[in-house]
Amino acid sequence: MIRKNHSIKKIFTFLSITLAGSFIFYYLIITNGSLQAYGGAYVLGLMWTPGIAGIITELLFEHNLKGMGWRFGKFKYLLWAYFIPFIYCLVVYGITWLTGLGTFPADGVMAELRSTLGTGLPTAVLILIYVADVATIGFIGSFFSAMGEEIGWRGVLLPELAKIMSFPRASLVSGIIWTLWHLPLIFFADYNLPGVPKWYAAVMFSILVIGISYAFAWLRIKSGSLWTGVVLHASHNIFVQGLFTPLTGVLAITPFIIDEFGAGLAIAGVVVALIFLSKAKQLNPTG
Repeated sequence: MIRKNHSIKKIFTFLSITLAGSFIFYYLIITNGSLQAYGGAYVLGLMWTPGIAGIITELLFEHNLKGMGWRFGKFKYLLWAYFIPFIYCLVVYGITWLTGLGTFPADGVMAELRSTLGTGLPTAVLILIYVADVATIGFIGSFFSAMGEEIGWRGVLLPELAKIMSFPRASLVSGIIWTLWHLPLIFFADYNLPGVPKWYAAVMFSILVIGISYAFAWLRIKSGSLWTGVVLHASHNIFVQGLFTPLTGVLAITPFIIDEFGAGLAIAGVVVALIFLSKAKQLNPTG
């Protein structure tokens, strides 16, 4: 009971600090009307708010940072974390392209690639260069911003939830909290795709984020490493926002299918949740 009360107090402290800090950046982003305000600096600040809150909380309650999952763990879990978003994006966007719900490749990104790399290269080569660039250099940039969130969400919140509830419940609760934290940006800023109603974007985004939270939780608990969360988060962001969405030509229906605000990835999130729920028996206590 003492351990449970300790975890509950720690969770509420973490969430209180996160919320207080987040309101500052919500205000700055919303009053400026865009996530791109000041070159995205406000968004970066927001993304690091859970991480800073997690470090403060850990120091307040444990007086050190040892228990946050800093070790890398087995490489295979980091590899899974990197490729899981690529796989579900490839399936969802591949179906979108093949069914004509969106076109491939998008004219805009191809024009930009030809302008940068030259017009003499075949389309396939340009696409391969683009994919390689996003998957490596782009991933490195995404890694830093994702780390800010994951130090909090999977370094403190998820492990403490896992101490007082089952894996399915801990995954669900952490996913709901993570979702709610994003919603002000959908409803009051421009975190969305053009043409998609905010209510639709919020519903699809919520299903996706709660769904993939089961993968985040399973990998964190199984590996004992918060770095699986950082890699998975960075990989998701860069493959969705930096690769597959830009490569997709938009028709009237396309925004309702692709990206974090479309039905395609929402369905993928449900599938991911079911897969990792089926693997729940393989888990060991969080390291």
